[in-house]
Amino acid sequence: MRSCRNCGSDVSVRYVRVFAPEGFENPRVCPHCEDKLRDGGTVREARSSRSA
Repeated sequence: MRSCRNCGSDVSVRYVRVFAPEGFENPRVCPHCEDKLRDGGTVREARSSRSA
């Protein structure tokens, strides 16, 4: 299992293949991250809390 470089949550190999930049084993941010999110090809701070 791979892990998110931001929050440390486990992510699937499929998620890494789709969302991590080529050559990276671990994504920079994942759906479990409350403070950051993907924005195109970059990662940015979340403007609001994504927690429910």
